[in-house]
Amino acid sequence: MITNSPVAELDVIEHAGLSALPQPNPVVFEIGNLSVFYGDALAVKDVTMNVREHQITAFIGPSGCGKSTVLRCLNRMNDLIDGARVQGMVSYHNVDLYDPAVQAVEVRRRIGMVFQKPNPFPKSVFENIAFGPRLNGIKKKSDLSGIVEQALRKAVLWDEVKDRLKDSAFGLSGGQQQRLCIARALAVEPDVLLMDEPCSALDPIATGRIEELLQEIASTYTIVIVTHNMGQARRISEQTAFFLTRLDEVSDSRYGVLVEYDNTEKVFTDPSDKRTLQYIMGQVG
Repeated sequence: MITNSPVAELDVIEHAGLSALPQPNPVVFEIGNLSVFYGDALAVKDVTMNVREHQITAFIGPSGCGKSTVLRCLNRMNDLIDGARVQGMVSYHNVDLYDPAVQAVEVRRRIGMVFQKPNPFPKSVFENIAFGPRLNGIKKKSDLSGIVEQALRKAVLWDEVKDRLKDSAFGLSGGQQQRLCIARALAVEPDVLLMDEPCSALDPIATGRIEELLQEIASTYTIVIVTHNMGQARRISEQTAFFLTRLDEVSDSRYGVLVEYDNTEKVFTDPSDKRTLQYIMGQVG
């Protein structure tokens, strides 16, 4: 009997429990050869990557490298910009997000977004959170109250505002306002949370609270965050994508490219591209 054949060895490995090893999380977004234009200007070119479920994925890179542009493609926010157009593939759970039959409103319900600066509505704390569920047809006050409390608890804000629900959201601190915006996004029960530099306007204490919150909810939501804070990317994300600009010698203009996308620890300790290391070391960008 041949005991050293490759097939025999594979059989032994499989029976020893290979199938029980941790498997990669399912793919949520599949991005293939994505290019984005604003009018005739190329903003980002040929981005290909997968974003996996229940992980925090960080986009890093210097200003103007296309990371926010790619982020906005994931819930079709670029549709709201005159002259913006997308080439390539962006699929969400194997559904082409840019298929004419797909409604952008439904995309944004499933894929929520939190912006760089807190943008609460000029309403009470309660009404900020209840706004989305009301649009989705929930009218009963008791149902809305439960949704508001649950969303604020998820955003670790309930204990701070439970006695201020009727007060204006503008009376909250900057960090509280940003967590309110996160709670507002979570109130409509999205699958994905996109975040465009959500801590850039916050102090270190407020930033720390947001980071803790994101790590807590990542087991339930898929999170993609654009950040200039490389320490933040390394602390909270499982995967990191590094973007950089490239010069088009014909037009003498710059566009963004994806340089490297990998496990966060590898990107920061053993990157595959020397440009990644140069950026992390502060030598470019």
